[in-house]
Amino acid sequence: MSKKIKKLNFWIRRRSHLAVIAIGALVIAMLFLNEDASWENNMQYQARIKALNEEIKLCNDSAEYYRRSREKLLEGNEDLEQIAREEFRMQKNTEDVFIIKKK
Repeated sequence: MSKKIKKLNFWIRRRSHLAVIAIGALVIAMLFLNEDASWENNMQYQARIKALNEEIKLCNDSAEYYRRSREKLLEGNEDLEQIAREEFRMQKNTEDVFIIKKK
């Protein structure tokens, strides 16, 4: 009996790489075929994350611009007067206002 066990042990040691290859193939197949954790979905998620991070950066830049412009308005009357004149077409008695329309 011990001779059969030795032969079996020898056979398993010689072919142990087959189990590793089979497990590796199974893992690779799961990466490509499993819909929830597929490689393709992962790449799409990463692209979406990158696009959203760029959008966040753009929004933060825009928010900073408006924050600075608000601070300017709160600090001085010149900027407030300029915005009022441009946006609401206000004028002084001695001025002419020209309205330019964009096409």
